[in-house]
Amino acid sequence: MAVDDDARTPSARIVAELRTRIATGELAAGERLPSTRQIVREWGVAMATASRVLTTLRQDGLAEVVPGVGTIVRALPNSRRSSRRSARPAPAHRVAGRSDADAFLQRIVRTATTIADAEGLAAATMRRIATDLDVATMELYRYVRGRDHLVVLMADAAFAEYPLPARAPTGWRARLELLCRLQWTLYRRHPWLAQVVSLTRPLLAPNAIAHTEWTMRAVAGQQLDATVLVHVAATVASFVRGAAVNLEREAEAEQDTGLTEDEWMYTQREALAAALRSGRFPLLAAVSARDDVDLNVESLFEFGLQRMLDSIGVLLAERGPGPRPTDTPT
Repeated sequence: MAVDDDARTPSARIVAELRTRIATGELAAGERLPSTRQIVREWGVAMATASRVLTTLRQDGLAEVVPGVGTIVRALPNSRRSSRRSARPAPAHRVAGRSDADAFLQRIVRTATTIADAEGLAAATMRRIATDLDVATMELYRYVRGRDHLVVLMADAAFAEYPLPARAPTGWRARLELLCRLQWTLYRRHPWLAQVVSLTRPLLAPNAIAHTEWTMRAVAGQQLDATVLVHVAATVASFVRGAAVNLEREAEAEQDTGLTEDEWMYTQREALAAALRSGRFPLLAAVSARDDVDLNVESLFEFGLQRMLDSIGVLLAERGPGPRPTDTPT
């Protein structure tokens, strides 16, 4: 073992327990291991200890990090899980043919999405999905290469639920505003999706890529060079994702506390009032005293959307008018 050979240490005890879960198949290949926060909560240890646990499992070759997903159990050859899969008879949906296989893959994606929508992406483990489908966990790997592949399929299916219009409205601003509102609706429907989408490591899902292409076409006739064009598209996507990135965390916080955002703020009213009475924050105190000021995720999205579009308008004005793009993005 690479770290913490002393079985008396808290991290070694947790590592041993997780090793047992992996060896027995309770945690199957591709399933998400407990996060550092979950380890802290479940075992009552410090964050540094929780980090050491995951580091040990990675160094021992039992775990790997998947961007946008977390630390998962690494697939191991000749494991008990492999033999368990081969011992299980093939279900009827595999025998019937390719069309049935495609239909079952769609069921996997729908089931995973339903779990993620209700409980967060971390809850959509391969084991949980298999349980809901009443199949062996390793049976899922006949249809998906692993958890990261499944997440891409989930995201692609989510984007497909909100197709871009065949005919775009007139004008670059109307087009971008339509796109942003469509994506905002998508993120509100699937709060976990904002944690999956990345600008530095783009989501290689055809229906997501279509949004990037559509965004670029909205301003393609405005005399922008290639670098500026792709930066405009990335900025638009980044704004909506940035506004949506806290949606899943807020949903999780509401589940954990049983309080909505407004209800939680109400419980903090005395602490807030004390801070404002100190005189150190006169502008916040003045705003807080007004009844006509409301700050929430919707108002932040609306305000930010218009300011972003204003800024793009300034950029386009600096470059002069250009030929109008076609009305039908391809």
